[in-house]
Amino acid sequence: MSTTATLVTRTACQLDGAGVPSFDDFYALVALNARYAAALDTGDWDSWPEFFLDQCTYQVLPRENHERGMPLAVLAFESKGMLKDRVYGIKETLFFDPYYQRHVVGAPLIHRIEGDVIEAEANYVVLRTKTEQLSDVYNAGRYIDRIRRTDQGLRFESRICVFDSEMIPNSLIYPI
Repeated sequence: MSTTATLVTRTACQLDGAGVPSFDDFYALVALNARYAAALDTGDWDSWPEFFLDQCTYQVLPRENHERGMPLAVLAFESKGMLKDRVYGIKETLFFDPYYQRHVVGAPLIHRIEGDVIEAEANYVVLRTKTEQLSDVYNAGRYIDRIRRTDQGLRFESRICVFDSEMIPNSLIYPI
């Protein structure tokens, strides 16, 4: 894909004929990302799957694979049940040096709103702090989201975490 085509794809916004997203839609996405980050930063693992629909997609993959259309992901889950299994693993079975996470999520860029579906993206940086060590940049990239309005509020139908580096630390334990 050419650079021009990429820019057009990433900046085009189709919004039910309105031309710009409403402030309510924009604010709802900001709030969703803030709640999502807070849940992960505080280690509230049980709440993480509740941000998603029952039938959902959650992937963490390198930018190079995403841009080339290669499906290989570091993490790939296809349902809320799989997300809950990951939570069980984090809490009960995985052995790792504990660390704290801090998510910094940029303002959402809304690409499309059609009915109850919102397509958007937002840049993110995840900082990691191990005990008695300095914080470091653990992961940086962008979320590519497909979000559905439900009776329970906004829920992710798909969250693709595209990280910029080709390298990641030797383990990816917590969700991004």
